[in-house]
Amino acid sequence: MAQPWQPLLDWWFGSAKSPDEIAADKGKLWFGKRHDRQAQERFGDQVEQALAGGLTDWAQRPEGWLALVLLLDQLPRMIFRDSPKAFSGDLRAQALVAQGMAAGFDRQLEPIQRVFIYLVLEHCENLAVQNEAVSRFIELTREQPEADRAVFEDNLDYAERHQKIIAQFGRFPHRNAVLGRESTADEIEFLNRPGSRF
Repeated sequence: MAQPWQPLLDWWFGSAKSPDEIAADKGKLWFGKRHDRQAQERFGDQVEQALAGGLTDWAQRPEGWLALVLLLDQLPRMIFRDSPKAFSGDLRAQALVAQGMAAGFDRQLEPIQRVFIYLVLEHCENLAVQNEAVSRFIELTREQPEADRAVFEDNLDYAERHQKIIAQFGRFPHRNAVLGRESTADEIEFLNRPGSRF
């Protein structure tokens, strides 16, 4: 009998084998906007359950833990894009990731799956957590065979860029408008630069 989280993992990661192939196949799903409605239609109910504190039994196994993290961190950013609710699962996702990593769950996942655990750290507006994200991505990249490193090096680059923004501002300026936060003059100047938004 299939586990309840398997349809989400199949949708998110597909059936390709190598990290490069998976990223090529799923990159537009992960980082584009075209699949937001599909995310809502297929997994919106599970997202709402997760945000309400449900599905905790999923976190007893590494794969279920990963799926629950996706429901709290990645899918709200799709389903509730450009609204405060996009970030409403972040604190729970961060706590869940900390617990799972302490239990070694991340090391029981495939390398490309681990990316989406460490992205939760990268999304946090806290420099110590950002430093941890960069450390985890460095370690993950070093563990990969040379032929598979490009995808992980790209993720490490993004982690370092996020870290620098938090080191400079203590928060992500590109979230200010959505969260109703007033931007400082320095943040406004930063947001006017190309490539300042994620």
